[in-house]
Amino acid sequence: MNGILVVNKESGYTSRDVVNVLNHVFQTKKIGHTGTLDPIASGVLVVCIGKYTKLVEKITNHEKEYVANIALGIKTDTLDTAGTILEKEEPQRLTEEEIMNVLNSFLGKSKQEVPSYSAIKINGKKLYEYARENKSIELPKREIEVKEIKLLEYKDNHITFSCVVSKGTYIRSLIRDICEKLQVLGTMSDLIRIKQGNFTIQNSYTLDEIKKENYQLLTLENLFSCPRYSLTTEEYQKVKNGNTLNLPETSEEILLEYHHEIVALYEKKGEFYKPCLVL
Repeated sequence: MNGILVVNKESGYTSRDVVNVLNHVFQTKKIGHTGTLDPIASGVLVVCIGKYTKLVEKITNHEKEYVANIALGIKTDTLDTAGTILEKEEPQRLTEEEIMNVLNSFLGKSKQEVPSYSAIKINGKKLYEYARENKSIELPKREIEVKEIKLLEYKDNHITFSCVVSKGTYIRSLIRDICEKLQVLGTMSDLIRIKQGNFTIQNSYTLDEIKKENYQLLTLENLFSCPRYSLTTEEYQKVKNGNTLNLPETSEEILLEYHHEIVALYEKKGEFYKPCLVL
């Protein structure tokens, strides 16, 4: 089986749990997801199956859109409500204008410190393993970009906002930094990924639906709207061998077809087209 499946992950599952379930459903180990969602989070988890696992890195690089909720008045070790409470306070009253000003201050590129409870490896060991052993280690920083951010609701000591962010952005860390600027305690209480690239939650499937075979597997034909190029027999042999092609095209991406069947996705690199996925 080869294709892309857009899963609507439920809260309580790890991203690895989802892959494990799909390994069993589709009877294959060749499955990879394209961007970890925390167990507390739900929503879009794009999964590549079979030969389409070659697209994992490409899809992981897509921007992501979230709806997040901040519970004010508490601070936890994991930066979400699944963790141990470190501090508590009576939440102070904020104004929507204050919140919007702080949210807008995060627009653009910045350096973000990753959470101590994350799977980033330092010296071959995951950060959450250091955290669980109460070992102090300098947390790495990554460049991120917040492309859009908007206050959706402020009610009952909870702030709900939406954001569009680049690959590698931790919403838990963004919330930590937002609360620091607001000079309040707060932690992530809910997170929904509603979009990744062109993959939306409206066109995703729960694990229960997938188990009942109620899903659509996406293929190159419906994933990419780039131009198509009909291969000669000689060019097709080159594609089967994974060779580069010199084609009279200008598009950054191109679908290659042979006898009216899509056989590959190629990307333009300099003067040549190089294979991204060959079926």
